[in-house]
Amino acid sequence: MTNSITIKGWALNDQPINKLYNKGSKYLSDAELIAILLQHGTAEQNAVDLARNLLSNCNNNLQKLAKLTTHDLLSMKIKGIGKVKAIRILAAIELGSRRMFSKTIGNQILQSGDVVNHLKYTLQFETREFFMALLLNQANKIIHEQILSEGGITGTVADPRVLFKLALSHEATGIIICHNHPSGQLHPSRMDDLLTEKVKKGAALLDIKLIDHIIVSTEGYYSYAEQSNNW
Repeated sequence: MTNSITIKGWALNDQPINKLYNKGSKYLSDAELIAILLQHGTAEQNAVDLARNLLSNCNNNLQKLAKLTTHDLLSMKIKGIGKVKAIRILAAIELGSRRMFSKTIGNQILQSGDVVNHLKYTLQFETREFFMALLLNQANKIIHEQILSEGGITGTVADPRVLFKLALSHEATGIIICHNHPSGQLHPSRMDDLLTEKVKKGAALLDIKLIDHIIVSTEGYYSYAEQSNNW
């Protein structure tokens, strides 16, 4: 005897797969979308109930769910969500994040906002701090992007020498640097200010322009270029 009616026993129009097929994905709840990924529930819970259980463990917050690793999901010990289902969920989240930005290589950058969404959805959900660089040519088009370092929850070490070597190897004339704050804090630290000034001065000596230093988190972004009158 099960404690919940299986989804196959629901009216066809209410079953998540048929609902998405007939109406479109926007008509499904978060739990229904996750249920499609889970495919099956357990003897005690159907796939939608199982999805609701998972969301409840994340305070019904998709941003919190997006930050989880496979280990995090498995450590919740939710009966019915094993390694394969956990990987399906994380793969879907990653696809959703990638959908939010188009490929930036070749795009012309006229202002910080032109790359903010790309940087934000690349780094904002990371639980560790990453330091990333976008390299631009004379026409302000992105010719290369690369994560240069990664650290812990509280910070990462960014070596300007590695950045300048990369920029020279690609014959870049402009640089945008970016890092994330896993804590959600958007205000730059004293170390962020010192790094920005060091990179700006060093780049100028190489006839390379530091176009911006952008900090991203789940709360939004901070742009040195937008916030400074003397940039």
